[in-house]
Amino acid sequence: MRIAQIAPLIESVPPRRYGGTERIVSYLTEELVRAGHDVTLFASGDSLTSARLEPMCEMGLRLAPGPVDPLIHHILMLEEVRARADEFDVIHVHLDLLHYPVLRDHCARCLTTLHGRLDLSAVHRLYSTFADFPLVSISDHQRRPMPAVNWAATVHHGLPANLLPFSPNPEGYLAFLGRISPEKRPDRAIEIAARAGLPLKIAAKVDHADIAYWEEVIRPMVEATPGVEFIGEIDERQKADFLGNASALLFPIDWPEPFGLVMIEAMSCGTPVIAFSRGSVPEVLEEGVTGYLVSSVEEAVARVAQVGRLDRAAIRRIFEKRFSAERMARDYVAIYQRLAAPAALKSRLHMVNGSRNAAL
Repeated sequence: MRIAQIAPLIESVPPRRYGGTERIVSYLTEELVRAGHDVTLFASGDSLTSARLEPMCEMGLRLAPGPVDPLIHHILMLEEVRARADEFDVIHVHLDLLHYPVLRDHCARCLTTLHGRLDLSAVHRLYSTFADFPLVSISDHQRRPMPAVNWAATVHHGLPANLLPFSPNPEGYLAFLGRISPEKRPDRAIEIAARAGLPLKIAAKVDHADIAYWEEVIRPMVEATPGVEFIGEIDERQKADFLGNASALLFPIDWPEPFGLVMIEAMSCGTPVIAFSRGSVPEVLEEGVTGYLVSSVEEAVARVAQVGRLDRAAIRRIFEKRFSAERMARDYVAIYQRLAAPAALKSRLHMVNGSRNAAL
């Protein structure tokens, strides 16, 4: 199939460090190419891919020098996609919402994966307005705020099987990986580790919007709590060691998480996850098998003492069965084929009718 993947331009594909959506776009794109599909990736110019890269800006906009307006770059990219839409059987967009007015004439074969939260005001009105666009949720829980829209499927994220290798022998620390933000609750992670009497390593990005939260809340906690180490953002190579050597990943979120990529990254290493049961978490984790679902700091502390009972090899096997990039790509290809079939049929009918008219 001829497939266009439309990535956000904030980070490269894959991201150099933090970045969930762009990372998934990369894993999916590479797996589609490996499966023999003709894939074109619209992304930043510093992206690395085996697909055909169409650079829409010089580099990921978060790291670009000088003042940058991301909206301008994304609109220019979408106009390029619109102009070339007939080159593709399916256009797969990962921008959540910017493309709807631009690509409305191609909505039947334009698939949108929604990567963010859907419980915000006016969201249901937006997707009802553009009801012809087929949508993919990344968890069943994500779609609960607006069930009556054009859902094509739920497709859980997946990772390449060899990306984060199995690590059977942890080093006895707890890990927190992600963003320093109120909804991710690094303050809970620090409290859990301190009360459990274990070291905590924090590998996290601090967005500009969260600088005050870092400076006023989390940084003082890090400095005042023995055994807590703040590492900052890490790359993929560092992530394998960081997660693989941890006794458990703490995921103490306080928001309706749409998926939680870091959970399956830990599972790939065989590392169990202790997570607050919010959003998609019960859908991703298997209680008492790949980790523990908790509802309080006290419960999390108690579960820390029990992570040694979990079979890290079994966690890895479950990851391979449920959360591989190969499985994710198969799921998407099945959707692509459904979307492309009516367009292909229409094209064949047009050719047949054209031949008949010529004969007359």
